[in-house]
Amino acid sequence: MIVLTLRRLAAPALLLSLAAVPALGAEEKPLDAANTAWILTATALVLFMTMPGLALFYAGLVRARNALSVVMHCVVIAALVSLLWLIGGYSLAFTDGGANNAWIGSFDRAFMAGVTAETLKDGLPEALFFMFQMTFAIITPALIVGAWPERIRFGAVVLFSALWLFLVYVPVCHWIWGGGWLFNLGVVDFAGGLVVHVTAGMAAIAAAIMVGKRRDFPHEPLLPHNPGMTATGAGMLWVGWFGFNAGSALAASGSAGMAMLVTHVSAACGALTWMAIEWLRYGRPSLVGIVTGLIAGLATITPAAGVAGPAGAVLIGFCGGAICFTVTALLKQKYKLDDSLDVFAVHGVGGALGILLVAIVGQPGFGGTGFAEGVTALMQFKAQLIGLAVTAAWSGLVSWGIFAVLKASGNLRVSEEDESDGLDITTHGERAYDLR
Repeated sequence: MIVLTLRRLAAPALLLSLAAVPALGAEEKPLDAANTAWILTATALVLFMTMPGLALFYAGLVRARNALSVVMHCVVIAALVSLLWLIGGYSLAFTDGGANNAWIGSFDRAFMAGVTAETLKDGLPEALFFMFQMTFAIITPALIVGAWPERIRFGAVVLFSALWLFLVYVPVCHWIWGGGWLFNLGVVDFAGGLVVHVTAGMAAIAAAIMVGKRRDFPHEPLLPHNPGMTATGAGMLWVGWFGFNAGSALAASGSAGMAMLVTHVSAACGALTWMAIEWLRYGRPSLVGIVTGLIAGLATITPAAGVAGPAGAVLIGFCGGAICFTVTALLKQKYKLDDSLDVFAVHGVGGALGILLVAIVGQPGFGGTGFAEGVTALMQFKAQLIGLAVTAAWSGLVSWGIFAVLKASGNLRVSEEDESDGLDITTHGERAYDLR
């Protein structure tokens, strides 16, 4: 049994991002107009990441006959999660759960009960805080879409996403950002290395195994039908990620500015690293490769954006690009795992790597902000490792269980005929392109 010790994080950026729930009985901060304006902007940026950013990024990577189905998955998840977050997701993630608070919140804020335009949370309108956190809840299950395209039933997408939100995302979010046991352990996850990327990455592994390979994998090359569309989506993700990371400071502050800087630097390093490895190994750099490295750099810096300096961002971007490239090739070429759009290799591995690198890049000698008073780099690394192990195991096992139920019911995978014809026309009655 792990003995938990409550530690106050000394770095202002970490206090802003992790202390999401004011202490009971504490005097609420007055409304801060500058912070409110910035988080309004950041909220729009994070939603922009899912629609249209992620939708276009994924759509360009699949074959033409499945492009619209991938966009449809992103759209339905955005709408579904928005309502489920209102019904109870937000409340369970960010309210005090009383005796059970280490594990889950309460239903005190279900349907935003008691919240008006004047209700504040940490100096922000609580309605705005709700919206900002909702965009994170939307993009996380949407990331998993990349693991199952071209062969999953649409109903399975809807049901899995709803169950996964409440059984995986909400508990992990509460553990880390809602004052739960990993927060008390001192785990640092500034903008979602664990909450977003590791949970989605482990679910992607479960999806790839349980849904199974595409019919033509790995015997035939399954090439992206529109790399330009993918690059367009990647550009939107790069811009939107500023809201994702810099917005997680929850203030218009120097911390937000530094988070934006290191996010950009890591993305650039990840892109160039992936391109260089691909160029050296295959003799030519590809557009899909460089934008995938860009996303790897963004995913890897996410948990450390509040503690890293520019030098740390260079290290993180390089490691993210190199290690995510290696894992991508290993899974597809050696293990023949059809995680179609590399969700685990890029987001799962990138998020995990960033979580562990917090203990390195956060050190003042490396240009970081430092850790809590009395906490050494080794102590921080141990906390990060525990958080990573528990989050990965929880998401992997629960995701596997949900897929197992869907598979047993016969509602997981489309027929071979529908897969051959493409999901755009067989499931949605539409085509991305009229080539007649």
